[in-house]
Amino acid sequence: MGLDIRLPIGLMFAILGLLLAGFGLVSDETIYSRSLGINVNLRWGLLMLAFGIVMFLLGRRGTAAARLAAESPEGQKIEKLEHESGLESEYPKRD
Repeated sequence: MGLDIRLPIGLMFAILGLLLAGFGLVSDETIYSRSLGINVNLRWGLLMLAFGIVMFLLGRRGTAAARLAAESPEGQKIEKLEHESGLESEYPKRD
């Protein structure tokens, strides 16, 4: 399972934030009289959009960092050093 939970959460918040901010932009100003004239939909929509983008980017960064040792040069060097020193024999192989 290589799915990071931050990816779908980030997408969900970004989409909902975009919809809420869009509604805040096109809605009538009279509905905000109860909130002292503050466009709550626009503000919270932009906040949700920013949160969703941050979560998505953190999820992408975490997914990119979680590569197999055989795929990265650093991992190959560590595997070679462990093999030469005999350290890899103390852990059983997984299927």
